[in-house]
Amino acid sequence: MEQTTQTSHNGTAAATPGAQRRVLVVEDDPTIVEAISARLRAEGFLVQTAGDGPAAVDTAEAWQPDLLILDVMLPGFDGLEVCRRVQAQRPVPVLMLTARDDETDMLVGLGVGADDYMTKPFSMRELAARVHVLLRRVERAALAATTPRSGILRLGELEIDHAQRRVRVRSEDVHLTPTEFDLLVCLANTPRAVLSREQLLAEVWDWADASGTRTVDSHIKALRRKIGAERIRTVHGVGYALETPTP
Repeated sequence: MEQTTQTSHNGTAAATPGAQRRVLVVEDDPTIVEAISARLRAEGFLVQTAGDGPAAVDTAEAWQPDLLILDVMLPGFDGLEVCRRVQAQRPVPVLMLTARDDETDMLVGLGVGADDYMTKPFSMRELAARVHVLLRRVERAALAATTPRSGILRLGELEIDHAQRRVRVRSEDVHLTPTEFDLLVCLANTPRAVLSREQLLAEVWDWADASGTRTVDSHIKALRRKIGAERIRTVHGVGYALETPTP
């Protein structure tokens, strides 16, 4: 499958939503594969598909997709193993699909490098929106890398290096996914201030639908496991705040 790449005056890819972005859909249900593929192609994406774990890893290596839509339950080996192997090849945003509304599965998925998840059944409109959000986040991260802020933000034993998108706790590097890093930065921009789930969803995910607030909760849990649970305070019924040492 080939399409002519749209370019801007400076030779870079045009900012048209979905233009020439490659999405690999890994799912063993033909009906779901066809529905996702049709919607993404209508949005302007190039789409390839794989129906099992080994085929997904091979296709990702050969085709170099910009994003993976990855079902957890797959023949061969599961989506978690696919995510591990693909992320070992090169960083790529991953949207996990799960048939079970199981928070443990979600946290494990986030732990192996997934950036977001959706529980079946889901709307194709929401899936397409989340794909666009993940790709915009990658673009923002690339821009931030070329226009770094000066210095390193230090909040007690927590250090956030915006230029290198690195985080350290007690001088030890902590590996965060792109989403986790953006979430931490959002909280760190106003330390000790409580941000609602809806605010975090809008700032980090560009997603205004309150139905996605459980996504925020799961990413907060994953982030706590990495930087220390005591550093993020829950305000029940409201949201979260990043705790900082008392001056």
